[in-house]
Amino acid sequence: MGEIKIISYNVNGIRSAMNKGFADWLKQAAPDVICLQEMKVHKDDFDAKPFEALGYHCYMFDAAKKGYSGVGIFSKIKPDHIEVGMGLKQYDDEGRMLRIDIGDLSILSVYFPSGTTGDERQAVKMKFLDDVFNYLHKLSKKRTKLVVTGDYNIANHPIDIHNPVANKDTSGFKPEERAWMDKYFESGFIDTFRYFHKNAAHEYSWWSFRANSRNNNKGWRIDYIAVTKNLEKNLVEASIMQNAMHSDHAPVYLKLKV
Repeated sequence: MGEIKIISYNVNGIRSAMNKGFADWLKQAAPDVICLQEMKVHKDDFDAKPFEALGYHCYMFDAAKKGYSGVGIFSKIKPDHIEVGMGLKQYDDEGRMLRIDIGDLSILSVYFPSGTTGDERQAVKMKFLDDVFNYLHKLSKKRTKLVVTGDYNIANHPIDIHNPVANKDTSGFKPEERAWMDKYFESGFIDTFRYFHKNAAHEYSWWSFRANSRNNNKGWRIDYIAVTKNLEKNLVEASIMQNAMHSDHAPVYLKLKV
């Protein structure tokens, strides 16, 4: 039995990340698969050559609106199948989901909507949560071994956010969002970071650019690699790679036996 190393990383603009040494970091980190969110680049403007030189097959799904959203998966293992989008136009127009199948394993890169710009987008986010829950459960009947990586834009528990009291009604930590996360993880998915680090505090994956938040570690854990329960025995290790500095997010990591 071999192992597969998977990283999920909201790069907040792949070109910006490249200017901060992302390709050199990727060479050192050397995951088998890296799932990206917020690539913020149109496929016609994306240069895959630096990543192909590192041995990656590069797949991406851009948003209709240039410079917005978009997801990607770079894999050293050539997939058997690539699935672009989730078949729902309102989300596919925003480039929110990409999937690769490697044998019986399906790996998804998902960029969940943010609700921080107001009530309208918060309503979109809540609708997405319902739709993606149904989508993933339907998919899991056909593709039973799922790895659902991405920026979920929700901190699940008080331990996952630097100031749970002040943020109790803030988008990303609202009771109804957290209730959805509980439902999700109770419905057959594992939060792989928490699986290995049950009580780890101050372990965050996103920090605001404001008020020197990252240096003060005033962050949120909103990036996840979730797996279906049938992969529990395959879990080897998981972590947050907080030393990677190409974005306002940190990459999250999982090693899996395959």
